[in-house]
Amino acid sequence: MLATLTDKRFSDPAWIFERKLDGVRVVAARTAEGAHLWSRSRQPLDRTYPELVDAVEAQVSPGSVVDGEVVAFAGRQTSFARLQRRSGLHDPDAARASGIRVFYYVFDAPVVGGRDTTALPLRVRKRLLRRAVTGRGLVRVTPHRVGDGEEYLRQACARGWEGLIAKRADAPYRVGRRSPDWLKLKCVHEQELVIGGWTDPEGSRTGFGALLVGYFDERGLRYAGRVGTGFDRRVLADLGARLQALAADASPFVDRVPGRGVHWVRPELVAEIGFTEWTRDGRLRHPRYLGLRADKAPQDVVREEPGA
Repeated sequence: MLATLTDKRFSDPAWIFERKLDGVRVVAARTAEGAHLWSRSRQPLDRTYPELVDAVEAQVSPGSVVDGEVVAFAGRQTSFARLQRRSGLHDPDAARASGIRVFYYVFDAPVVGGRDTTALPLRVRKRLLRRAVTGRGLVRVTPHRVGDGEEYLRQACARGWEGLIAKRADAPYRVGRRSPDWLKLKCVHEQELVIGGWTDPEGSRTGFGALLVGYFDERGLRYAGRVGTGFDRRVLADLGARLQALAADASPFVDRVPGRGVHWVRPELVAEIGFTEWTRDGRLRHPRYLGLRADKAPQDVVREEPGA
């Protein structure tokens, strides 16, 4: 079962909220003969995570299938980059000797004791999961909260988590499907960025496709990426008209901007942009347009750093 990304922030006693872990989705089966792990694409993972095979065999009751996330930690944060150093290993001895400790956080149980539980409400599957997993080894049951998603998300973002997964408490388990009964709520950062251009719209979109945004440093306007979400039809029309009025012949960025169908503007508009993080090459990850800012001059827009 897969989650759907949402921008909603809500609290509801009919929903539960879990930490969104930055790892690899894994399904494990515990049979009478032993245990096996598979990826979401149904690739066997026994040789990549041999210690988790042992842990599932030791901690999960026979005749059960559990769903969860394999993670590696860097300090208190789950680190996908650190986990990558394990994901490419397919020799059990090399995996065990890698020095990258992994854990398996399970959050659902489609089968318990040989019984198909997919039609049961999630709250019932959660109870069955806690009974099916014993001990406090490498297999751990993901904790959750009921109802207060907004406060939990604020805490999650303050702790540096990736976000939360919201799940309808009475929903069944829908095998292999992306469902609105599971929602991804990501923590985002926000900052002002200068609009330096736009791209052509595609498909049924009108106005423009994406904004080209950047910030100023000692070299000039540095390119920070494309922002292609967060617009409704009114914004596409109104902002599109303002961009046309500011059209310029040359790029305002000191960096090379890749891609075709690009148009430049005089860097006079400042937009508030939400995003998950900065990449190593100085680009925005998962950027989203939040609105225009009239209270800051473009030349005063610099890259903001945590704690600055």
